[in-house]
Amino acid sequence: MSSSQVLVGVALIVALAVGSQLVASLLRVPAILLLLPAGFVAGALTDDVDPEQLLGAAFSPLVSLAVAVILYDAGLGLDLGRLKGHTRRVVIRLIWLGGLVTWVSAALLAVPVLGMSPGSAVMLGAILVVSGPTVVGPLLGFVRPTERLQRILVWEGTLIDPVGGILGAFVFHGVLAGDQHGLGSQLGSFGASAAVGLAGGAVGAAALWLLLRHLPLGEVLGTTVQLAAVVSVAAVCDALRDDTGLIAAVVMGMALANLPGLDIPARRVFFETLVSLTIGLLFVSISATVTPQSLRHVVLPALGLAAALVLVVRPLVALLSTAGTDVPSPERRFIGWMAPRGIVAAATASTFSVALVQAGVGGAEKILPATFVVIVATVMVYGLTALPVVRWLGVRRSARSRPLLVGGDPWAVELGVALRSAGLDVLMWAGLDQQRRSITDAGLELAPGELLAAATGAGAELEGITEVLLLTAEDDFNALACMTLEETVEGSVRRLGPPTRSHGVVAPYTGGAVLFAPGLNRPGLAGRYAAGARIVTRQVDAGIPAGHDLLFLVRADGRLVAVTETAAPTPDGGDTAVLLTPPARPAP
Repeated sequence: MSSSQVLVGVALIVALAVGSQLVASLLRVPAILLLLPAGFVAGALTDDVDPEQLLGAAFSPLVSLAVAVILYDAGLGLDLGRLKGHTRRVVIRLIWLGGLVTWVSAALLAVPVLGMSPGSAVMLGAILVVSGPTVVGPLLGFVRPTERLQRILVWEGTLIDPVGGILGAFVFHGVLAGDQHGLGSQLGSFGASAAVGLAGGAVGAAALWLLLRHLPLGEVLGTTVQLAAVVSVAAVCDALRDDTGLIAAVVMGMALANLPGLDIPARRVFFETLVSLTIGLLFVSISATVTPQSLRHVVLPALGLAAALVLVVRPLVALLSTAGTDVPSPERRFIGWMAPRGIVAAATASTFSVALVQAGVGGAEKILPATFVVIVATVMVYGLTALPVVRWLGVRRSARSRPLLVGGDPWAVELGVALRSAGLDVLMWAGLDQQRRSITDAGLELAPGELLAAATGAGAELEGITEVLLLTAEDDFNALACMTLEETVEGSVRRLGPPTRSHGVVAPYTGGAVLFAPGLNRPGLAGRYAAGARIVTRQVDAGIPAGHDLLFLVRADGRLVAVTETAAPTPDGGDTAVLLTPPARPAP
């Protein structure tokens, strides 16, 4: 290819990747729904986006290294200490039991349905085990199932990526070893591959642990060091034994997530941006290599395999995983109707299939197109049916707001009680033991002590929270928390205003919506409350009494609308007003 064709091809791939993700974000659908068709159509229309022509022999190694980066990032989310509570048993079963049932079922079906050899069928089954939060997350955000359902499915999607990556890498080396003569030779080859991957992961994790723990690297340099370590270790492992870098990468991520004394930044903005771009580029590039000719004899059998996975295998997995638990029947059925495949399935299929084809494994050329069809089919089925299914089962979360109030001063607790009396499900968090006791004494739900720290990570602790109200007496804390939580909470984040525009170290220089009308800042509101003002609710149909200040409106459909420093909502019929009464005596 000429230099002009290479430049045009790279530009098209990047534009299609980012453009598809942008449109998917605006439509609130999984980006994979647009990335795969975009790459496939572009690959069918022009050779300029064919990565095998653009990069030649470098394409497969680069895909392997890109998948290693993605799996390392997934491994960082595998903090085993955060998997607890009533979801633990179900999630663990979905991972090990569900993964085993899906792997065996897909492998057994692939032999007669797709005409694969046992080795290729076992590899395809391992690839189709993974789901992934990049697909499940947007779907759940759109259909809004109950909080427990969302937590279970998000955790499953988060954990199955690294677990599936390890399984796929081990199966891949087992299939390659199986072509050798003699059981001893096969076991030796498999053991050598596993040892290289595990040793590489251990060395890489140890090096990163020492660097991140003992050197003041900062966020930017720390992220760069992680990226360099993952790519370097994966490349060296792949050079020693093919595709052992994937094992090393996921072992590194899991080790760093669970090693003591290491504080990995919760928000890795650059790393997350890199992973997001890599996912988009991989989807477009990999789908561009799937030609209409390669799909000609695979589409119908692969659709049959997808139908079996959706209609038989996944419901069976849900039944086995929830047996003997307190998960009600409607929630069990919805768990059995949510298992779309995502980027790790596509990327590992692209990486492993090339090597298996080169090794002469029968039917290996069908792995990538079959995976492509299963991904598209499962995402389309679950994406189009999840909303009506969640409504039919009655497991959709209420549209009513669920605010999180951060702060435990007496007036903040009274505000929580008032919002609860208006029909909202209120959650509160406070740092001091005395404030936490006041919250529980008022009958309000108290959030876990580690909530705000966990809110910046990859867990599901804030699932279901529609807005956060920062009401503590520390203005700088409110400002910093507002900046952090705005990136992790789907709804709005608002803070209490400081005494003056210039008060505090951080508060004067940060954004975020400031609550309540001018004058009702932190000392103003606390002073009014100390002078005898109280927070009450009143139907707006009866009018707002003179001297009362409007703080919030709870709409008839349960939405919470706040008064801010720059805007005041207009009351409608059926609304409930949350008001601050006049003080009983002059405010201090």
